[in-house]
Amino acid sequence: MAVPALEVLSEKRCFGGVQGFYRYESSACGGPMRFGVFRPERSGRVPALLFLAGLTCTEETFAIKAGAQRVAAELGLALVTPDTSPRETGIEGATGDWEFGEGAGFWLDATQAPYAGRFGMESVVVRELPMLLDAHFGIDVARLGISGHSMGGHGALTLALRHPQRFRSLSAFAPIVAPMQVPWGQKAFPRYLGNDETAWRGHDATALMADGHGFDGPILIDQGADDAFLAEQLRPELFQAACDAANQPLLLRQHAGYDHSYWFIQSFIEDHLRHHARVLSP
Repeated sequence: MAVPALEVLSEKRCFGGVQGFYRYESSACGGPMRFGVFRPERSGRVPALLFLAGLTCTEETFAIKAGAQRVAAELGLALVTPDTSPRETGIEGATGDWEFGEGAGFWLDATQAPYAGRFGMESVVVRELPMLLDAHFGIDVARLGISGHSMGGHGALTLALRHPQRFRSLSAFAPIVAPMQVPWGQKAFPRYLGNDETAWRGHDATALMADGHGFDGPILIDQGADDAFLAEQLRPELFQAACDAANQPLLLRQHAGYDHSYWFIQSFIEDHLRHHARVLSP
């Protein structure tokens, strides 16, 4: 497969490196897709952390709000931020609902019309972005980590469990760990994947862990104890139980007083970057 051409939307100097935003024609999404890259000032190929954002977010959200570039520059770690879905799809029902559709791609490849062929976010992360990072940015795609927040935390966990050879390190902030059992997933999965719940299990971190899809290494999850979505939508105790049963190393930290916001992410992002850098070091 040919490497897509890259359109530079912007590039700015940042902590000695460059924070850029880019666009390319995605075969997985049938149209243009945007993403961001922070490239630290280091010689040679560097490892990268892919960070998947949550509902309503874009490729800019983490790059602007998380305050991650300073530590990433110190560690020699690139940061990659894909958009959360294709945009301007023209699909009826794909806009106007912040929990579904554009801005809410759930990091999977849709199989149901009219979303199949346009919402191919798993293929974007696992196939297209690594190809672009290798060809255009000098990133060592054999040393990729993945993390995310909320819906993006769900994506990080499920994609790492589904593609253990692609990602070497794994963490998440306030992830949706059991979408089959909570309203956000129960709303999105039938529209993207159909009504057969056996198909849903492949995109549910708790179910994947129970079905034997472990991760070769420790998983770090941070969760705010005052998160308004904790009890109804996130349910980290379900993933903890699945990991315990599977003997999967998991460090689940709950933090009193913290909510679901990027103030929470800013507070603990350095821990996550160092977690990934330790694993991704040569």
